Amino acid sequence: MNGDLLSARGLSVSYGPVTAVRGVSLKVGDGEIVALLGPNGAGKTSVLRGVTGLVRPSAGRVRMAGHRVDDPARAVALGIAHVPEGRRVFPGLSVRDNLLVGGWAVSGHRSKLRARQEEVFELFPRLAERQEQLAGQLSGGEQQMLAIARALMSEPRLLLIDELSLGLAPRVVDTLIERLVELNKAGMSLLLIEQFVHRALGIADRVYMLSKGHVVFEGTPAEATKAGAVEEAYLLGAGA
Repeated sequence: MNGDLLSARGLSVSYGPVTAVRGVSLKVGDGEIVALLGPNGAGKTSVLRGVTGLVRPSAGRVRMAGHRVDDPARAVALGIAHVPEGRRVFPGLSVRDNLLVGGWAVSGHRSKLRARQEEVFELFPRLAERQEQLAGQLSGGEQQMLAIARALMSEPRLLLIDELSLGLAPRVVDTLIERLVELNKAGMSLLLIEQFVHRALGIADRVYMLSKGHVVFEGTPAEATKAGAVEEAYLLGAGA
């Protein structure tokens, strides 16, 4: 790894009078997979929204490759792509058109967009088979493939994924994880929220455990397991 790619310091995210995340600091190294784990309501999604500027943080700062991230357009320009919880593909558009929407930040040359499309079709052959099909007609697993592929169209250096496996069959999740590992081996960094903790720990270089909007553990998966940090964070969250 060649230093920090993403750095968030003292990040706080609020929704009106409710503070979802308070004083969170985290980093993702160049070429690293980082898992962000914790019980429901711990603030994981709010961290990702604060990182990309989808929700303007009430405190703290975010830097990507040394440059400040102030809003979603800036995040994309700096090389961050966000796969949101629930996939949120455009159901009335074809698979191909969903990908074109994802490529808006890439140079407007049609040849470059087509080349990028072919790259994601190689990663997800099933999407190539269904490229003229409406996204709303795809299975849940196919929609998640499309959400990831759409994010990849912007040629990101860092991919944020919120709840990769939500509502999906285990074999589909295994396939998606294999693809993410391939992307990482090719040089892409990942910040991953995942409900199946053992799957995330199996591929992550480092892990952050969140509970009630705070980081309660930072370290390697082995350190998290040895320290009982996973169980502690989830028990703390269950007591909220």
